[in-house]
Amino acid sequence: MITIAMIGAGSLVFCKTLVGDILATPALQGCEIRLMNRTRPKLEAMERFVRRLIADNGLTASVTATTDRRAALRGAHAVVCMVQVGGLEAFRHDYEIPLKYGVDQCIGDSLGPGGVFRGLRHIHFLRGLAEDMEELCPRALLLNYANPMAGCVQAAGRCGLEGRVIGLCHGVQTTLDLIAGYLGLPKERLDHHCAGINHMAWFLALRDRLDGSDLYPRFRAVCEQPEHYLNEKVRIEVMRHFGYFMTESTGHLSEYVPWFRKTPAALAAYCDQPGFGGASGAAYRFNQEVVGRYEGVDYLAAESSALPCRSAEYCSFILEALVTGRPFHLQGNLINRGHIANLPDGCCVEVPVMVDGDGLHPVKVGALPTQCAALNMSNVQVQTLMVEAALSGDPERAMQAIAMDPLAGAVCTLDQCRRMTAELLEAERAWLPQFAGRSLAPRPAITVPPGTVPAPVPLDPALAIANRFGELARARLDG
Repeated sequence: MITIAMIGAGSLVFCKTLVGDILATPALQGCEIRLMNRTRPKLEAMERFVRRLIADNGLTASVTATTDRRAALRGAHAVVCMVQVGGLEAFRHDYEIPLKYGVDQCIGDSLGPGGVFRGLRHIHFLRGLAEDMEELCPRALLLNYANPMAGCVQAAGRCGLEGRVIGLCHGVQTTLDLIAGYLGLPKERLDHHCAGINHMAWFLALRDRLDGSDLYPRFRAVCEQPEHYLNEKVRIEVMRHFGYFMTESTGHLSEYVPWFRKTPAALAAYCDQPGFGGASGAAYRFNQEVVGRYEGVDYLAAESSALPCRSAEYCSFILEALVTGRPFHLQGNLINRGHIANLPDGCCVEVPVMVDGDGLHPVKVGALPTQCAALNMSNVQVQTLMVEAALSGDPERAMQAIAMDPLAGAVCTLDQCRRMTAELLEAERAWLPQFAGRSLAPRPAITVPPGTVPAPVPLDPALAIANRFGELARARLDG
């Protein structure tokens, strides 16, 4: 039976959901669940809870817990990664330091300076995980839930896991719930085609399964109604100007583009909803509240041991398909090998995927609409620089990733991007061992004393032509 290593099992809410899904899946009965976390208190609380689920429901699954990653991985068939390296302390730096430079983030876990530095921390961890998997479970599939999703998956592919890593997100499922609600239709009626990159995948088609009619005109009209527009101003504005709806909410999407968070006026106009609707620091404050509320408290002790209905998360459905061979269709994040023709080879793309007993079978989408690919590329370039920085330990690459970030670039000068990167590197050194002994070189401002005479330069050809026309005109007048 299948052995599942769950790395980052101290994620009490998320790990609880995924384990509940696994235990509620008949085809996965008899599985071995290995919980692994760096520290014990949360790990032990999760182990007690899972043992109670198994015992109270008369299940044949087994569970073990360890702080030794290698022990968890040995002989595993599947590895689920849900780590948050640095925890709340690192997250605080991700949010507060950029804010000093005018970069206001709502979530800060996928792009922006916060997303870049979370990527630098997680990719270093993933490199070690990939090396261990190659040695201890060379055929295992890695199911990655850690953000920044695209950067993590791209890095895992570069570290030897290409073809054996898939990034999982619930953006498509939850967005379909929103679209169905706006249209007043059951979710099952929606036939969709979606592709792009994680947190920026495009609904390329929306049709009614019953009659095949195009639902996009109706959906666009509904989105312009004030009561619907209010909920998702940023996502709807992007659709109005780029033609397609995408998978991520206003709070996330406002950080991935340069137009909505760069001034107080823009924030007030488009990011005015509370919490994840666009508020400054919403994700950090939520995490801070959760940690404060449950610090030292085993809240799982009071949780019911009744098996829940399976959630919308893909994990258990993928594992079920691997065990039974019955195909399961999902939206997954994988290395691009021509699956989206106008995005770079080797980046991470989100496309339809079929999984069965033989593994992952991504769909070749073809080319995205040009404007959609262009917006995706603004994020892909940052993700690639982030991966290169994380794997090389090169501070210059880290700075370049932040300088190319759409939001940071809209707000900051290059000098500010450099100083922000240097400050983040210093604050987060404990979680960035690949940068040990390396600092970002300063680039002091160059002063130009009053009265400085410019050095001679070649005449611009266009200016030379203009000057010649001027000479000819004067000669004609003089003649």
